[in-house]
Amino acid sequence: MADQQWAGIRQRVEALKASPAGSDVFGARGHQWVLEQPLSHAELAELEAQMKVTLPEEFRAFLLLVGAGGAGPAHGMFPVRRVQGRWRWEGDGADMADLSRLAEPFPEQGPDPELVEALLAERPEEEDFDEIEEFDDATEAWDERWDAVMFAPERTVGAIVICHLGCAQREWLIISGSHRGTIWSDCRVDDADLAPLLGRDGKPVTFAQWYLDWLRDAERTALEAI
Repeated sequence: MADQQWAGIRQRVEALKASPAGSDVFGARGHQWVLEQPLSHAELAELEAQMKVTLPEEFRAFLLLVGAGGAGPAHGMFPVRRVQGRWRWEGDGADMADLSRLAEPFPEQGPDPELVEALLAERPEEEDFDEIEEFDDATEAWDERWDAVMFAPERTVGAIVICHLGCAQREWLIISGSHRGTIWSDCRVDDADLAPLLGRDGKPVTFAQWYLDWLRDAERTALEAI
């Protein structure tokens, strides 16, 4: 099934590239409808051996049958490439993922609203300070605390950054653990926690659903723009 759902996907992306309305799709000016070449089985085996992990089945099939990244949701799917003999994902924020810890399970508990609420309650308010310099210093200290807590490396083990949405918002693909194969949104820059991306049915969105829903929406947008 994982293989069958990717049949004809490259052709559909190429059709959007050729469409006069393809540029109307959000993010298309960035990825320009270009897909990387698929990985060979030997390349995928080398990648997984280096990462010491087996990638989620839908993602593995995509890399083998469709491409190693490129045209995709938002500004495109981060490509995975071999650079100086080492595999890595490339893109705005891709280096946030610790590739040496992909085999570790992504945290089971998921988002922590109580933690976010507690941190936000500590954020300085300008009216509480007599001098603007004091307020600025307190705000800078709070920002450092937010980053130290919310962007702690252990909160994103077992995951890779798969794309960026702009304005420092990103999406992650969970590689290991109970959430394996699902997409999570990352709006920590906007005072929110990591959270699973949910579909219309309220269930976590898997990699294939994430990509195929985007492709259908892109085709609809391009058709309506003609």
